[in-house]
Amino acid sequence: MPPFAFASPLALSQPTLLPLTFTRTIKTLNPKIKPSRFNAGFDLPVLGASKTAALERKTYTLPPRTGALAIKKGMTALYDPETAKRTPCTVLQLDRVQVVSHKTRQKHGYWAVQIGAGVKEPRNVTRPERGHFAANKVGLSRHLHEFRVKDEAGLPEVGSVIGADWFQEGQFIDAKANCRGMGFAGGMKRWGFHGQPASHGQSLTHRTMGSSGASQGSGSRVLPGKKMAGNMGGQQVTVQNLRVLKVDAANGIVVVNGCVAGPKGALVKIQDALKKPWPEVSAAAAVDAAAEPVQATA
Repeated sequence: MPPFAFASPLALSQPTLLPLTFTRTIKTLNPKIKPSRFNAGFDLPVLGASKTAALERKTYTLPPRTGALAIKKGMTALYDPETAKRTPCTVLQLDRVQVVSHKTRQKHGYWAVQIGAGVKEPRNVTRPERGHFAANKVGLSRHLHEFRVKDEAGLPEVGSVIGADWFQEGQFIDAKANCRGMGFAGGMKRWGFHGQPASHGQSLTHRTMGSSGASQGSGSRVLPGKKMAGNMGGQQVTVQNLRVLKVDAANGIVVVNGCVAGPKGALVKIQDALKKPWPEVSAAAAVDAAAEPVQATA
């Protein structure tokens, strides 16, 4: 056959070694099992979209026990004469902290403990709130807050009192409080702007922020989230990993290292630190379970 001659139809009908068309295939470990859309590979655990799966994922980040409510009394310092070291600290006081109610997985979808602190006159409490306290047979509290816990084992008895000895010296806690509100503040105070040049010709514009809408790239508009004058402070601030320096169970005082957000008299929510190992709590925990619950006031 000449080198440039066409092959016969009989030769084209014979099977060739290579396929005429190529198809792409996805290799899987098991063809019968389809890959889940909630994970990126077969070596990762399957992530579910149910509430049960969400609770299982938060098991490692939820503390095993509840926290407490404290009042910020101010700052001071502890001096160690041996090392000649002065340590700044914040004094927190627990004021009649007790367990008001529980949030259970079966009824509410998660595990939590409702903690009350302080005292309030009945005439300053609404009827629904008084009914809530009366149903749980506890006294009226000025402050209420929920603390998430890992499971049912972290639910103390309703009406039990939580004292300062709930926390141990040397352990780490997280403190949440609303920082001091500054009101409406300008750009220099709120964001640290330098202001306009304080030279001749600047008429009453020394502390203004300047132009806010660029004419190129942003469509001559103010982009959302731009640093401008506005309300400053008043939001919740969390300070993590504060070491407990001293515990005074008789006076309900917990002294922590460093500063805590908020002015004097601010309500502070303290709980075991999430990024530190959980403290070892014995069976006879710091909760005064034998104490009689405070009876509700009509």
